[in-house]
Amino acid sequence: MRVDRGMFSSLRIRVAGGFAGLLALFLLLISGQFVVGERLRVEHIAHAEQLDLLHDTNQAVMQQMTNAETGVRGFQLTGDGAFLQPYDSGRSAAFEALGDLAAIVDDPEVSRLLQSEREAAENWLYGYAIPIVNAGEADTDADRLARGKELFDRLRTANSDVTAAIDAYGDSLARDERADTRAATLLFGSLAVVVVLAGMGLALLHQRHLLGPLEDIRNTLRRLAGGDLTARARPVGPGELKAVAGSVNDLAAETERLINAERARAARSELRQAVAAELRSEGDPKETAWRMAMLVGNAMGADAVHGRVTLQPGEHFEVHWPPNAATLDPMVADELKNTPPGQTITPATLPGGLAVPLSGDSGCPPGMMCVVRPGGPEWTPEERRLLAALAREIDHNVHQFRLQLRQARLISELRVLDEQKDVFVSTVTHELRTPLTSILGYTEMLVEDEDDSFSPIQKRGLDAILRNANRLQETVTDLLLLDRSNERVGAQAVPVDVAGVVDGLYDSLGTAARAKDLRWDVTTEPAWVLGDAGQLERALRNLLENSIKFTDPGGRLECRVGTAGDRVVIEITDTGIGIPADDLPGLFTPFHRASNAMHQAVQGSGLGLAIVRNIVSEHGGTVTARSELGQGSTFTITLPLSQQPLAEPTRSGRG
Repeated sequence: MRVDRGMFSSLRIRVAGGFAGLLALFLLLISGQFVVGERLRVEHIAHAEQLDLLHDTNQAVMQQMTNAETGVRGFQLTGDGAFLQPYDSGRSAAFEALGDLAAIVDDPEVSRLLQSEREAAENWLYGYAIPIVNAGEADTDADRLARGKELFDRLRTANSDVTAAIDAYGDSLARDERADTRAATLLFGSLAVVVVLAGMGLALLHQRHLLGPLEDIRNTLRRLAGGDLTARARPVGPGELKAVAGSVNDLAAETERLINAERARAARSELRQAVAAELRSEGDPKETAWRMAMLVGNAMGADAVHGRVTLQPGEHFEVHWPPNAATLDPMVADELKNTPPGQTITPATLPGGLAVPLSGDSGCPPGMMCVVRPGGPEWTPEERRLLAALAREIDHNVHQFRLQLRQARLISELRVLDEQKDVFVSTVTHELRTPLTSILGYTEMLVEDEDDSFSPIQKRGLDAILRNANRLQETVTDLLLLDRSNERVGAQAVPVDVAGVVDGLYDSLGTAARAKDLRWDVTTEPAWVLGDAGQLERALRNLLENSIKFTDPGGRLECRVGTAGDRVVIEITDTGIGIPADDLPGLFTPFHRASNAMHQAVQGSGLGLAIVRNIVSEHGGTVTARSELGQGSTFTITLPLSQQPLAEPTRSGRG
C-alpha cells in the first residue's frame, strides 16, 4: 500500500511538473513572438516614417528653390520687384528644410550628398541670384543667364542624387528587416516544435494512468444524463480520480432530490410568469388584480386572497378572491404598518394567514397582499419567498404606473409653460421694438448733429447709449427669429452658392480678423444648396463672429467648404478658448452660454448658436460642435446638396 501511495504521489508530481513545463514553454513562445513581432513592427513603422520624412523634406527643398528661381527669372524678364517675393520666401524655406534634413539623416552617403546639394544651392545663390537681386535691376547678360541655368541644373542633379541615396538607404533598411523577420520566424518555429514534442510526450506518459479511469467516469456521467440514476463510477486510478468518482456517485444520489425540488421551482416560476403577464396586460386594473388573485390562490392552495393598492392619490381599490370570501379583519392592516415592504408575516389575528405589505409614496398610502389557508399546512419558506417575490413584482409595476401618470401630468404642465414662455417672449420683444426705435432715432440725430455744444463726456455717453441700444435691438431681433418656430425663415428657396456666401463673409469680416492679427484660411469649392441666402449668411456669420471673438490675438481661423456625397459640408475651426465638455450638450439651446465665456466676461446673449441651429434645421441640415478646452473648437454644418445652376470655376484657398 505504501508503494501504491508513493507511485500516485510520483504520478501527481509528474503530471503537475509536465503541465507546468508545457505551459512555461507555451507562454515563452507566445510572449516572445509577441515582443519580437511588436519590436519588428515598431522598427518598420519608424523606418517608413523616417524615409517618408526624408523624401518629403528633400522634395520641399527642390520646390522652394524652384520658387526662388522662378521669382528671379520673372524679375529678369519684367524688372518688376514684386516677382522677388517668392525668391525671398523660397530661399529661406529651402535652407531651413536642408537644415531639417541634416538633423534627421543618419546615413553617411545621404549626408555626403546632402552637403553637395547645400553647396549647389549656395553656388546658385551667390553665383547668380544674389548679385542680380542686390543690383536691383534686370541683368540681360546672356553669359550670366546661361551660368545661372547651369548652376540651377547642378542643384537639380544634386537633389536627384539625394533622392536616389534615400531610396538606396530604404532598400538597405528593408533587407535588414527581412533578415530579422526570417531569423525570428526560424526561432519561433523551433520553439513551436519543442512545445508540440513536449505535449506529445506528456500525453504518452500519462495515457495509461489517466484515460482508463476518466473513460469510466465519462460513461457513468452519460448514463446519469440519460436518466439512469443507478449508474455508479468505479473508484480506481490515482487518488484524485478516486475522489472524482466518489463525487460522481454522490451526485447520482442527490439527483432525484434535486429533480423534485426543480419541479416545485418550475411551478413557482410559471406562477410568477403568469402574474407578470397579467401585470403587462392592458385593461381595467381591477379586473387584472382579480385574475392575479385567482392565480395566486390556486397555485398556493389558499382558501382566500385579499389585496389593496393605491394607483394615485385618491384612487385605491381592494380585491377579494373568491367573490364570496370573508372580509379581511382590519387588525391585519394594523399589524402590517410596522413591517418593511416585501417582508412576509403571519398575522396573529388571522389564523393560517400570510401577508406582505406593498410600498407607498407621496400621496399614495402603502398597500398589502394576503393569502389565507386556515385548514392547510403551515407556510413553507419556499412559499414565503414566492409570495414576497410576487409582491415585489406587483409593487414594481404599481410604482411604474404611478410614475407614468406623474410623467404625463408633468409633460402637460411643461407644455403649458412652454406656450406661456412663447407668449411672454413674443409680447416682450414686440413691446421693446417701439421704444427702441425712438431711442435709436433720437440718439442717432444727436450723434450726427455737428453742433459742438456737447462736451466730450456727453459725446461718450451718447455713443454708449447708441451702442447698447443697437445691441439690445439685435437681441430683440434674435428673440423674434427664435419665436417663429412654426414659420419658414427667409424667402422662397432658391439655389445658393455656399462658397460665394463664405467668400463674401471673408471680405466683410476680414477687418475684424486682421485687427486681432488672426490668420484666416478659407478653402472653398462650388457647393450649391436650395434655401435662403440671407439666412444662411446669418448662420455662417454668427459662427465666424464667434470664432473671431473667442480667439486670442495671433490665433488661427479656418473655414472649409466642400461636398461629401449628396451633402454640402462646411467646417469652421479656430484656436480659441474652447468649450468645457459639460457645456457641449446644451450648446445650441437658447440663452445657453459656456461657463468659461461667462467667467471671462465675454459679452453675448446666448442666442446666436440657437439661431444657427434653427436656420440649418429649416434647410434640412445639421450642425455639430466638437471642442477641447484651451485648444479651440470646430463647428460642422451639413446641408443637402443641390444641382448647380451654371458651371462655376473651382475656387482656391484664401489666406
